[in-house]
Amino acid sequence: MGVTAEAVTCPAAALAVHREINRTATPYPRDSNVVERFEFWAQRRPDATAAVQGERALSYRELNRFANGLARELHDDGVGAGTPVAVCVARSPEMLVALLGVLKCGGTYVPVDPQWPDERLRAVLVDSDCARVLSDRPGALAERLEGGACRVLEITERTLVPVNANPTCPVGPESIACINFTSGSTGRAKGVPILHRGIVRLVHGASYGPLDENSRVLQVTPVTFDIATWEIWAALLNGGTSVMYPAEFVQLSHLDRVIKAGGVNILLLTTALFNSVVDEAPEALETVATITSGGEAHSHRHMTKAVQTYGPGRVVNLYGPTECTCIATHFPVDEPPRPDMPLPIGRPIQNTRLYVLADDARRLCGPGETGEICLAGDGLAVGYLGRPDLTEAAFVHRRIDGERERLYRTGDLGRLLPGGDVVFEGRRDDQVKINSFRIELGEITHHLNSHPLVKQSCVAVRDNQGDKSLVAFVVPTGPDASPARFREHLTTKLPRYMVPAQIHLCERFPLTPNGKIDHRALLTAHVSPATSGECIR
Repeated sequence: MGVTAEAVTCPAAALAVHREINRTATPYPRDSNVVERFEFWAQRRPDATAAVQGERALSYRELNRFANGLARELHDDGVGAGTPVAVCVARSPEMLVALLGVLKCGGTYVPVDPQWPDERLRAVLVDSDCARVLSDRPGALAERLEGGACRVLEITERTLVPVNANPTCPVGPESIACINFTSGSTGRAKGVPILHRGIVRLVHGASYGPLDENSRVLQVTPVTFDIATWEIWAALLNGGTSVMYPAEFVQLSHLDRVIKAGGVNILLLTTALFNSVVDEAPEALETVATITSGGEAHSHRHMTKAVQTYGPGRVVNLYGPTECTCIATHFPVDEPPRPDMPLPIGRPIQNTRLYVLADDARRLCGPGETGEICLAGDGLAVGYLGRPDLTEAAFVHRRIDGERERLYRTGDLGRLLPGGDVVFEGRRDDQVKINSFRIELGEITHHLNSHPLVKQSCVAVRDNQGDKSLVAFVVPTGPDASPARFREHLTTKLPRYMVPAQIHLCERFPLTPNGKIDHRALLTAHVSPATSGECIR
């Protein structure tokens, strides 16, 4: 505790409401790691179904034995406490074996996506210091990583070897379980190390919905997305069943069949997928008891239709950054949201605390006052991997109401309602959420500006009645420039979801009276529903 904790000014009215919403302490196995919780259920319910995907199912006994076998193989290969191992495995029971196998020998799993551009994939492997990557397509991945320091190890149904004895896991609850990478404003993704304790806290004693041995949890999100942390461990650390969507891309008609055939009774959908289901296939969720959704701000229209379709007590709005292990707040949506205000993100979940702070995180805000949302509790990450500058800026120590708190400054703005619920009110920087992916606009402009034909660039967000998309504007250096060339450049640097839907060439950028680029004027001049500019999809 060597870091000085500055005292926060706490006006009486502000302190009273913060005390009320932060009464979230709930008993849970705080001193256990992820492996211990999984093995508890493997011993208690060995024949229960741990995972099902189509016609294939694995019991807890089978999943545990296969993970033991992989752990032994990894241990013999030198994986021990804190060793990072990349996992590049399609959604499948083998993916679960890979995650558990890494954890059982004390390692840290690093999810990576085979569809990332080579440059991003290699950068993540280097930044996380991975010398090994588990893959179900080892040949193709090895070709892409040729010449690098990362070896590819095959994991397929054919290579699994069951072992009965559980290895001794050499790590504790404060060890790093996984590293999730998010967009970074400097042009390089940021690694967020997540603790075992953070995951255990996320899925035990949940205030946002029932999680127990009867839970059948949909697993549909890519493992590289932080929501997958909840999907996977909400089932496996509670003795429930992970119902795994069998394909890479989601089709709503297939999703309906998977949910019903798998008996899914709780799920977490990204805002974008939730909106699509509510609009096009609302019947897909009619049998799901608890429907949670989050990732970006919800539209009133979709939430109103959801409540009218599914009724009260079933729909929950969630909020939370990767740095707080996926979920930080919840708000049960039991009636259509008021049209004159944003849908609340609610109150902090179990063993999580929330403060709305002003004056550079030095004063508590009272009801009605806008400030920065800051989070505390057992879900906080340790910081940013290899980035002490970013860690020091985002993770701060404060003394609030006589107690020392380590806070994560989210950069999100919010205000407390008189009853204690929090309303999200945007960002204080250029970070945005598009289809529930967190994107730093600065990362896109960084890579655009690195192209020799770009003199100046900027990226904005087009919002068409809740349907958000990225739009880029470029002042080129010469006549050879084209949107297609810039698209090709970006696709070699960034994941597909970060490549702007449209790129427009401009002679110059309009400026606001204070000399900044006028994004609104650019969007008005170049983008409209009838725009026929070059689309990049």
